[in-house]
Amino acid sequence: MLRLYNTLGRKIEVFHPVNKKVATVFTCGPSVYQRAHIGNFRTFLFEDVLVRYLEYSGHSVVRGMNFTDLEDKAIRASEQKRLTLHQLTEKNIRQFLAEMRLLRMRIPQHLPKASESVPESVEIIEKLMGSGIAYRHKGNVYFDPLKFSGFGKLYGLDMSLWPSRKRRFHKDTYPGVQWNLGDFILWHGCRPGERYYWDTSIGKGRPSWNIQDPAMISRYFDETLSLYCGGVDNLYRHHDYTLAILESVRPYPMARYWLHCSHLYVDGRKMSKSKGNILYTGDLIKRGHDWPVIRFLLIYMHYRKRMNYSDEYVRMASDKLLDLRKTIRQIERAAKRRPSGSSPKKAKEVPDMLKRIFVKHMDDDLNVKDAFDALCRTAKDIRSDELTAAEASDILESLKAIDEVLRVIF
Repeated sequence: MLRLYNTLGRKIEVFHPVNKKVATVFTCGPSVYQRAHIGNFRTFLFEDVLVRYLEYSGHSVVRGMNFTDLEDKAIRASEQKRLTLHQLTEKNIRQFLAEMRLLRMRIPQHLPKASESVPESVEIIEKLMGSGIAYRHKGNVYFDPLKFSGFGKLYGLDMSLWPSRKRRFHKDTYPGVQWNLGDFILWHGCRPGERYYWDTSIGKGRPSWNIQDPAMISRYFDETLSLYCGGVDNLYRHHDYTLAILESVRPYPMARYWLHCSHLYVDGRKMSKSKGNILYTGDLIKRGHDWPVIRFLLIYMHYRKRMNYSDEYVRMASDKLLDLRKTIRQIERAAKRRPSGSSPKKAKEVPDMLKRIFVKHMDDDLNVKDAFDALCRTAKDIRSDELTAAEASDILESLKAIDEVLRVIF
């Protein structure tokens, strides 16, 4: 049975979808004020493998992923580039979707945008204000975490550290990975000269980043989600904010399982503009890697472990993929002819053996690395010259089914 590390509770749990008919998955999508880099794509690819493996395991899956196209950073970036907010974000969305397809990623069924979910944001804010959890201050609306029982439970926040003096944080996002111990903003009241605002029942303004994900989730999912995923950075503030907002207006948990992907470093250092070490998929293409290889480089390491992208890592991972592909080419040739004599009985067991070892490791919290390495060892032991065409074809069918999850072999 599939076992996943649930951030909520910090333990491995057997996966049981909330709805037996369909596993609902929502994943934090990109902030499209800029182009997504390979660290972002590592998280999105882990989520793609998760969805594909759920389907391989027999689950029907409905997935949503949001586009954050309405926030402080996007507005500033559009002004710097002398573009409208729509021009900037739509360009980045188109590029992101194109790269998803090139990386053989499945496009989620629901792709809501923050800018198209303002009515849902307003509706949630009205409910929060009506219950006294949110309040208006100088034109803005803030959420009081002390009014939500269990605030910070996802991260494991020590609420004894909460200051006694009232503090408010009015920006959409703050740099770094630290907690803002105070009330967080839900609604930016319209200021003089504001270019982007909506005239609503709670006044003129725009929703903050903190309210946007709950609004976009509520647009498509009205029950507890089976899975909610994102990058580990979201454990600071963002996901606990989202959880507290939704669970304040819904009488049930937001999600049963929470999964978080760890960081990607480059040559031992976290990617940043100041260090000049941000890498995009285009940079990897220029270095001679094709799209399936890029996908493999980003999914091979376990999603909860920090990945260090380096020349040594690229050589190691690329060689593994190349070796398996060479073995498969030999099996493909065997599928086109019948050798003399009869093949060993063991050859007939190989397709099921491949499936068993793949499932064994993938059921262990999506351990792609161990699953792939085990596949390589098993495939290497296959004597392709002793296979009948039918046996070779059966082995290929088993590998192709596995590759519907990995999408790197064929």
